[in-house]
Amino acid sequence: MDLFHLPRKKTTSPRLDGEGLYLRPAKSGDFEQWRHLRAASRSFLTPWEPSWPLDDLTKAAYHRRLARQDRERLEDQAYGYLIFRTKDDALLGGLTLGNVRRGVAQCATLGYWIGEKYAGQGFMRKAVRAMLRHAFLEMRFHRIEAACAPENERSRRLLENLGFQREGFARSYLLIDGAWQDHLLFALLERDFLRDADSADGSDLQL
Repeated sequence: MDLFHLPRKKTTSPRLDGEGLYLRPAKSGDFEQWRHLRAASRSFLTPWEPSWPLDDLTKAAYHRRLARQDRERLEDQAYGYLIFRTKDDALLGGLTLGNVRRGVAQCATLGYWIGEKYAGQGFMRKAVRAMLRHAFLEMRFHRIEAACAPENERSRRLLENLGFQREGFARSYLLIDGAWQDHLLFALLERDFLRDADSADGSDLQL
C-alpha cells in the first residue's frame, strides 16, 4: 500500500450547517459585510493576527483573497470559510483549516477570527464544532491542530472546551502583529472527537 496516497473522502458541499449558524467559502458579494466587520473589529483583532497589509480592506485585496481561497481549496491545501448567523445571514467571522498534510499525517491546522461585537456569545464554539464534524467525518482527517498566544485567554478556553489537548509550548512560533510570539500548541484527534460525540448519545453530530 502506498502510504503517501492513502484514500480519503472529500466533500462536494461548500456549506456547513451548525447550531444557529452556517459556514461557506467567501464570495465576491460578501465584500462589504466583510470589510465593515473587519474594520470595526480592527483593534480587537490586531493583537492576535499577522500585521494587516496597507490595502487589506480594499476590493482588490479581497479578490486576491478569493483567488487564493479557491486555488488552495482546489489543491487540497486549505479550506477557508466565513461564518454567518442563520436567522439573518449576518457575517460573524471566519474560520480556516490550513496547512493540510495528507499521506501518513492526515492533519490540518485550525485558525479563526470573530467580529468584536459577536465575541463571547458562543458563536465561534458552534462554528468550530460544525467544522470539526466535517473535518473528521467527511474529510477524514485524523488530527486537527491549533495554537494560541498564552495571554489569549478566550481562545485557550475555546479550544479546551472543545476537547483540544495542550501538547506543548512553541517559542517565537508565529509572526503576529509585527513580532515573533510564543504560542501554546493544541490538538484534537479523531478518536477523541468520536468518543465525546458517543458519550453525548450522538447529539453533537445532529446539531
